[in-house]
Amino acid sequence: MDTSQQPPAGPRGAGPAATWGFAPCPVVVADPSGGVVDTNAAAATLFPDAIAGAWLEDVVPAWMADAHTRLRDLVPGPRTPGPGASVHGPVGDRTFEAHPTPTDDGHVMWWLVDDTDRRLAEDALRTERERAAFLAGASSALLSSLNVERCMEVTAELAAGHLADAAVIVAPPRGRKVQLTYCGPDGSVVHRTVRNDVQELPGLSEALRGFPPVPSRWIDPATVPGWAVPEGFTEPVGSAVVTPLPGHGVPAGALILLRSSRQAAFTESEEIFARLFASRAGAAMSAARMYAEQAAITATLMRELLPPRLHAVHGVEFAGRYRPAGRAERVGGDFYDVHPGADEGQESLVVLGDVCGKGLEAAVLTGKIRNTVQALLPLADDHQRLLGLLNGALMNSHHTRFATLAMASVVRRAGIVHLRVTSAGHPAPLIVRADGAVEQAGTRGTLIGAFWDVSSTTARIELAPGETCLFFTDGITEARGGPLGDEFFGALRLETALAQCAGMPAEAVVEHIQMLASQWVGRGGHDDMATVAVTAPHHAHLSAVNGHTRGRYTG
Repeated sequence: MDTSQQPPAGPRGAGPAATWGFAPCPVVVADPSGGVVDTNAAAATLFPDAIAGAWLEDVVPAWMADAHTRLRDLVPGPRTPGPGASVHGPVGDRTFEAHPTPTDDGHVMWWLVDDTDRRLAEDALRTERERAAFLAGASSALLSSLNVERCMEVTAELAAGHLADAAVIVAPPRGRKVQLTYCGPDGSVVHRTVRNDVQELPGLSEALRGFPPVPSRWIDPATVPGWAVPEGFTEPVGSAVVTPLPGHGVPAGALILLRSSRQAAFTESEEIFARLFASRAGAAMSAARMYAEQAAITATLMRELLPPRLHAVHGVEFAGRYRPAGRAERVGGDFYDVHPGADEGQESLVVLGDVCGKGLEAAVLTGKIRNTVQALLPLADDHQRLLGLLNGALMNSHHTRFATLAMASVVRRAGIVHLRVTSAGHPAPLIVRADGAVEQAGTRGTLIGAFWDVSSTTARIELAPGETCLFFTDGITEARGGPLGDEFFGALRLETALAQCAGMPAEAVVEHIQMLASQWVGRGGHDDMATVAVTAPHHAHLSAVNGHTRGRYTG
């Protein structure tokens, strides 16, 4: 009932001088005992029974009659009873504010102001603010993880907690398998895979293909299949919403919202809000799914770029350690490989290299070099020829980077390890003898990938039991650190450290060198650091260890 647009008219019992009678808002005048004295035309429309002599409690709502009773002690009183005297309440399908004003003759004049539209606007504004705050919080929660399963769990929890009694996340089906994430009224999240047909639920197959959602009034709650209802949802389904989860280019799934028959059905406004939430959830799940796919691809590709784990081959100990330049990186420009010989009498090929640059681009070139060396293994007996072919492959590629390389053909005969060591622009390996003396291998050569013609010299080395040949990259000797953080680790410190490794196993040698270099660097930046140790074992194995003696090695 809207009385605000009533034409002004005089009061029924007042003279023409009573200007309040022409007010557009309803005005009711009552005496202190609660009897109606007079009304204007707007009030007469709003309260048809409010005639002079009637009791106020019989013709107006109780909230207004009670307010008048509370004012008896104030009448006669101040012209303005105070802000607490105004009351508010419904009249029919609208709401009014009633403001009392004492009159000169001791009565109370109630001015009623229709505030229905203002309160509806305030309610709508409060609802929108709450929804905006929920969406902001949901976005933060959804973007906090790039795990697909966790994103589905968060989506189900938020939807069940704020939008419905229960929520079900339907992942894009793979064949007849459909992955579902449930969140029931108790808030518990359950994952399950079913083999049911998504077309059993109206609108679900369309939502999974990214089509706009069907209105919830088109979905008969009785048609919601059992597999789409969480186990803790015991009451009959009263209403359901099925909306797509839009992703980045492809649908990320669908969202099913369920309400019990005891709850009000979804309104159109709630369905629109559910779509807004679904758009954010779909974007988060799509990003998480894309990240998972790319991470899997990266892991597969990186597996070929990571340094291998070395072990003893044909009676020779091999060990390697690698530390990339970046803390968050796993690959870089340094690499090493050991290609075992076919049998004990055939040489194994050890390769350690350093590509100009760091990070993934350098790692890609290391992969090319490692694959090329793998393909040239039948020519490994001739180091000069192998390096020439490798240099040609790099010169003819689109890469503009060069590399240094050190390689060795290793074989153990009669307890002595024989090495043919060749350097291609790489630091010459160091040999630590059994007595702690450190020697440098007499090999040198041209780096590869920079000039068409390369040359190199090969050194022959023999390792007695307990002696080690250490290959390393310049990331070790050029590790900058020390007390002031600007001093190289240097070749001298490396030789001193290596002298302490006499008689150590290969694993202990590379671990010791890497540890000292890392301590020297501290928290400072550094280049990729790689080391490979080739050690002649004391003997093949212990003949016996009885717990009381040291045992005896056999040759």
